[in-house]
Amino acid sequence: MSTSGKIAIGGVAVGLVLWWLTSFWIAALVMFGIPAVAYLTLDSSQRRRLRRVSRKEIR
Repeated sequence: MSTSGKIAIGGVAVGLVLWWLTSFWIAALVMFGIPAVAYLTLDSSQRRRLRRVSRKEIR
């Protein structure tokens, strides 16, 4: 299994545990908020490179 697949499975598992322990909205905030904040902390050249790599993988 690829590294990104393992990360995705881990994220889903953490989300399900948070949902079970807390409310849905807190779990959703954590699952979507952490990646958004991580993306916003990148500088413009890193964001450009990330978008370029993502587009190449889609094609």
